[in-house]
Amino acid sequence: MSVPPYHPFRSAAAQAVYYAHDAQASQRWPVPTETTMVETTYGQTFVRISGPVDAPPLVLLPGAGSCSRMWTFTIAPLAQHYRTYALDSLIHTGCLGRSIPTRAIATATDATSWLDQLIDGLRLTTGIHLLGASFGGWLASQYALQFQQRLATMALIAPAGTIMPFQKTYLQRTILTSLIPFRWMQQRFFRWCCADLARQAPAVLEAMVDEAMLCKRCFVPPHYKHLPTLTAMTDHELQHLTIPIAVFVGENEVLYSAHAALRRLRQVAPQIHAEIIPHAGHDLLLAQKAIVNQKLVTFFRTALGRAVQETTTRE
Repeated sequence: MSVPPYHPFRSAAAQAVYYAHDAQASQRWPVPTETTMVETTYGQTFVRISGPVDAPPLVLLPGAGSCSRMWTFTIAPLAQHYRTYALDSLIHTGCLGRSIPTRAIATATDATSWLDQLIDGLRLTTGIHLLGASFGGWLASQYALQFQQRLATMALIAPAGTIMPFQKTYLQRTILTSLIPFRWMQQRFFRWCCADLARQAPAVLEAMVDEAMLCKRCFVPPHYKHLPTLTAMTDHELQHLTIPIAVFVGENEVLYSAHAALRRLRQVAPQIHAEIIPHAGHDLLLAQKAIVNQKLVTFFRTALGRAVQETTTRE
């Protein structure tokens, strides 16, 4: 079967609508940027690049149903110190941004293979900083298990299916929301999942709902049977991660218990720095953006300084 020229959109008209929206929304990206398409065996990956050319590389992995623009409120402080690469995922979880998949990414091996090809395509070698949110946190952790030697540090924001399994309530609400494709249902889910943001900045939450509905109208629906299964890492896998790692979870997280997640990390992998962010849930990048942004900058710079000092000492 031939692939239509507007793939992965429902139609050429849907593609035009989404691209127009993306172009307008991209104007809010707060720092100078350039874009590129990187070829992989899984398709073309769209990447937004910001920050000084000679700065250490920082790769940003978006959450499910989102794209590179999810980092709009995070990128400015990071791009001051790093060459940032914010990508549109090829894993179809509801939104592909401007990336164009040609082959399903159905397993963790597929996902890490695609990401490694992408990193090669960006001409990055080692000393890479990796930042993943939600689904992107799971992807980052899977990549670290296979290619830890390429990484300098890793930070995970509300990682999904990584430290703890999903709570039944979250799974039930997710399934129900996918089965009832109306705005009011999407709005109800976001208000539950991002309750702190709903109280602090209702207009921002409504914009997120609008974008989610736009993606439902424009993109061909994802085939969830062809997506990687997000399972929590084993104790051995967590202990295998020896690079500097930070995990930030909102106290009101709904995917799993934030306190149970931190207890597990402290028991089985105390080398991982973990913090609970107050007055936030799965929305901590927005509900507590100033706090989280500062913690990210501090973590990356401290970890980088420690790595340089250790290298100097060995020499």
